[in-house]
Amino acid sequence: MTSATPKPPPNDHNLLMLPMVPKRTPSRACIGALLLLGWLAGFGLASTPAETPYRTPPKAIADLVDAPLPPAALLSPQRNWLLLADRPTLPPIAEVAQPELRLGGIRFNPKTNGPSQPSYLTGLTLVRLTDGTKRPVTGLPNPARLSDLSWSPDERFLALTHTTPDRVELWLLDVEQAAVRRLGDFQLNAIAGRPFQWLPNSQALLCRTVPAKRGAPPSPPAAPDGPIVQENRGRVTAARTFQDLLRNPYDETLFDYYLTSQLVRVDLNGRTKPIGAPAVFQSAAPSPNGQYFLVQILHRPYSYTLPANYFPNRIQVWDENGNVVREVADLPLRDDIPTSFDAVAKGPRNVQWRSDAPATLVWVEAQDEGNPAVKADIRDRLFFLSAPFAGTPTPSLGFAYRFLAVQWHSGQLAIAYEGWRKTRLRRTWRFQPDTPDAAPTLVFERSTEDRYGDPGNFLTATAPNGTPRLLSPDGGRTLYLTGEGASPEGDRPFLDRFEVATGQTTRLWRSEPPYYENPVALLDPAATRVLLTRESPTAPPNYFIRDMETGRMTALTDFPHPTPQLIGIQKEQIRYKRADGVDLTATLYLPPGYDPKRDGPLPLMMWAYPQEFVSATAASQVQGSPYRFVRVSYWGPLFLLTQGYAVLDDPSFPIVGEGGREPNDTYIEQLVASAKAAIDECVRRGVADPNRVAIGGHSYGAFMTANLLAHSRLFRAGIARSGAYNRTLTPFGFQAEERTYWQAREVYQRMSPFNYADQIRDPLLLIHGEADDNSGTFPIQSERLFQAIKGLGGTVRLVMLPHERHGYRARESILHMLWETHTWLEEHVKAAKPLEAETKPAGTRSGQPEQR
Repeated sequence: MTSATPKPPPNDHNLLMLPMVPKRTPSRACIGALLLLGWLAGFGLASTPAETPYRTPPKAIADLVDAPLPPAALLSPQRNWLLLADRPTLPPIAEVAQPELRLGGIRFNPKTNGPSQPSYLTGLTLVRLTDGTKRPVTGLPNPARLSDLSWSPDERFLALTHTTPDRVELWLLDVEQAAVRRLGDFQLNAIAGRPFQWLPNSQALLCRTVPAKRGAPPSPPAAPDGPIVQENRGRVTAARTFQDLLRNPYDETLFDYYLTSQLVRVDLNGRTKPIGAPAVFQSAAPSPNGQYFLVQILHRPYSYTLPANYFPNRIQVWDENGNVVREVADLPLRDDIPTSFDAVAKGPRNVQWRSDAPATLVWVEAQDEGNPAVKADIRDRLFFLSAPFAGTPTPSLGFAYRFLAVQWHSGQLAIAYEGWRKTRLRRTWRFQPDTPDAAPTLVFERSTEDRYGDPGNFLTATAPNGTPRLLSPDGGRTLYLTGEGASPEGDRPFLDRFEVATGQTTRLWRSEPPYYENPVALLDPAATRVLLTRESPTAPPNYFIRDMETGRMTALTDFPHPTPQLIGIQKEQIRYKRADGVDLTATLYLPPGYDPKRDGPLPLMMWAYPQEFVSATAASQVQGSPYRFVRVSYWGPLFLLTQGYAVLDDPSFPIVGEGGREPNDTYIEQLVASAKAAIDECVRRGVADPNRVAIGGHSYGAFMTANLLAHSRLFRAGIARSGAYNRTLTPFGFQAEERTYWQAREVYQRMSPFNYADQIRDPLLLIHGEADDNSGTFPIQSERLFQAIKGLGGTVRLVMLPHERHGYRARESILHMLWETHTWLEEHVKAAKPLEAETKPAGTRSGQPEQR
């Protein structure tokens, strides 16, 4: 270690580190015995877990954690105001450790009846777009813990929530006064998302509140009434891996108690009017004319194997008093959906209001039983049902693939999207909702993998009643498109005009070097003024108004550089080629003032996340931009630039399947080939020492890291955060793999680094949140891999972060994560010397020559 690295206390987790395995690797037959011996080797000093005090990395790293964040921004519906909301730095562990219940796949704070571990805003400023004047908002609670900001349709007000230690309250911002006040004295039920929605007249809100006479929460039974029994009799009810599920009748009772809400109409004076009876509302939305409410209500029987969004639910239309006007559907438990990505539930889904009509429901229904294996010319179809919601729904546009979304303009113009995940196909259609017999027009057909061919997204604007509509300056003859503008030169966002009748596009503007500019919104239908953000590698993103006729730029904000001490960081987007001919891209970062000729090669950290493709051509396309701001944050690997490392961030790790093969059939070979190509390119440039290279990643990147250490000797150490390492624990699919374990047993086994724990001979640091909420990355994944490597004599360290989920939030957790990472790399990478050649048969675990 360097002198800057603090020494761990006697009870530090470093005591868990064991010597590397001898040159002779144990045979496969010995693995079981070695694992057993490792687990039964007693609980002496070297094997006993210990609670380690939170540690702090060197100051240059710790300063990045407390670097100021730029404000969040929210544009008003009529494009006259930009609201800037201050974002605090990381919360303390005491806040992250607040009480939490986990029921039906939902995590919430029982004290507040709101989300657990929410993100808050602390200050508000209004910016007038006509002249750029700023007005700080007054009257904020102290301390302010603001969330769920939402403009009224007429943009005279903005509703938001404030969370106290024991409740979630509704507050109102008066734009003219630039002041906020609490609205009413009721308690919002914020467990199931934003607990309010504006009514179209901007004079009231529809809120989900905690029932006034709910009473105390139910007490747990003194003793169970009997065992928990689940049964299946021949039905195919496969499901992917889920967390935080209901486990017993008491959980069901708690679920009903906390998620039951009373719908309430709240006017701008805080007066309330109850609507209907309390229920477990999944959603509630007013019609565009404000005369009806579309509600989805969860009901029993609940499931112990699926989260709440699969529970039985009634979809109903209510009138203003809460009377049921029409029951659209009463859907059963959705436990029979096939595991394919293109599978959907039977019956109505995506039920919503048509935004261009006063009160018309629209939904989609599968015509193939929701099963991709069933042959069908039409797989999905739209249905309409208008007020007074009597009679039979009207069938509309049919789709050969799965319905994805629809954007509305009028009865004569709407844009619909369909796609097929298996082939990455996506189609965009133009159709006339009020003329069912009119044939739709195909607008675009493309592969979602083809970033270069992405035409962009159609822009929308907010109608006077608050609903989104396609933005058009001339009644639907012209629309606008914006997109990332991927190209061989990197991403260059653009703005296009689209002629509806002909389908022709005209480029109005494109981001030009040396800046990266990204359109946020058109400030007028004629597209003469555009709100955008501008950034460069040394200048953080700020908001500007561009005059499209003169090109004049007017600055609205001037956010400072959050880490001025690192302005000199060197950034370059590099391109190189994999051995099989696939072109790869990465962003190379070098410390300020570094000169490879003068300073020589550096230790290198690679941080990556694999991505699956069905086309090598698409996999070769350039991603990212060399002109984006270099934000050195605590989450990625760039903090290591302060410690004399080179960093290769987000190098391409494409996993390609062509010619009918699935990408994962050759996952290991492609993974190792991509890693070798990246290292070779950095060594060729003279910036990396091939004997001091580390690999790291989070989630699927952690899975990648463990596999690279198991199947190559390219790296001196690995950092794996919150990963999954045994794919038999996710047997009904994972990531982009939709085959089950029983359909692709060999693939699952070979892709599981746990099965090759005896071949992980380079030091591996495992970090995991104890409360990981991500599907498939249960904490047991890291615990079992640690036990396996430890039992086999490898060098491994396991750090479990209390109260942390899949992404870590507490300041203490982040600082400790950085300390662990820095300490591990200083010892095992920066101070490493070339390894002596190993005496073993030629070839690596992946079947290719080993590389150092």
